[in-house]
Amino acid sequence: MARCIEIGLPALVAVVFLSQYVPHFLKSRRGIFERFAILFSVAIIWAFAEILTAAGAYDNRAPQTQFSCRTDRSGLISAAPWIRFPYPFQWGGPRFNAGDAVAVIAASFVAIIESTGTFITASRYASATPMPPSVLSRGVGWLGVGLLLDGLFGTGSGSTASVENAGLLGLTRVGSRTVIQISALFMLFFSVLVWTGKFGAVLASIPLPIMAALYCVLFAYVAASAGLGLLQFCNLNSFRTKFIVGFSVFMGLSVPQYFNQYLLVSGHGPVHTRSTWFNNVMQVIFSSPATVGFIVAFFLDCTHSYGHSSVRRDSGRHWWEKFRNFNTDTRSEEFYSLPANLNRFFPSF
Repeated sequence: MARCIEIGLPALVAVVFLSQYVPHFLKSRRGIFERFAILFSVAIIWAFAEILTAAGAYDNRAPQTQFSCRTDRSGLISAAPWIRFPYPFQWGGPRFNAGDAVAVIAASFVAIIESTGTFITASRYASATPMPPSVLSRGVGWLGVGLLLDGLFGTGSGSTASVENAGLLGLTRVGSRTVIQISALFMLFFSVLVWTGKFGAVLASIPLPIMAALYCVLFAYVAASAGLGLLQFCNLNSFRTKFIVGFSVFMGLSVPQYFNQYLLVSGHGPVHTRSTWFNNVMQVIFSSPATVGFIVAFFLDCTHSYGHSSVRRDSGRHWWEKFRNFNTDTRSEEFYSLPANLNRFFPSF
């Protein structure tokens, strides 16, 4: 966002103002500003960026500034085809490399950790019951199916749970499954028929600082719900809890920053051995703040003051014991059941 502050800062102010302050002054029964704050903010700042680009504000600026600020980057819209049909193996046949496969497994492990927080956030913002382990496994399994499809179509990226969509649940307060299903149909339609054509090029012309400003708000909802919100069950007056929370958060922020900066300066990560696959695995795992924080917190929670009588109460485990028998809560079936009688293969508890 700071790479184009004249667009990023107004975008951040617009999102926060329209979503958090305007609804208190302009009451609406349908929650217009809560539900459409993102669309209003993007439209306003996008038009502002278009005006700056047309006025020549970035004509003689650095290439990095032009890439971040301009809305007409490199003939993006004019060079895009109207319709393009993606098909499997369009970039060539599949090839197997053991080192790359291990690196992808490590990336999948990171994606599972980051997506777990997204799953928990979605269930909490949708006012659902605590998520049964089978539902979490079901979500992780479908992430694997998404990775398989990504490889078939050669996307160059993997699949994780959408953190920004979970943040939208908290921002818009709309947790209807019908809305999500219709949105999924739209995404499938645009990805198969139009996404790589003119429509995708128009969306790709949105300056990146606008998206960064949206992430500042949407990711905050996820961090507050799946992270800080769960700390209410812990004893925050315990020095054990304070140490685990503070140390894991600090390490989760500092270690990935060290790995990323080292890679940027040296061209390789801090772990630089003769084994390329091992270097890639270490770089992938320790470049994720959520993964590093999870590993440190889990290790400390299992080892610090082990066997002490107050550990269970300080960690909040006694609050979750009542939810271990998920099949006794009839609401779990209502919240997590799948359509078309798919629960025969993917149970809800």
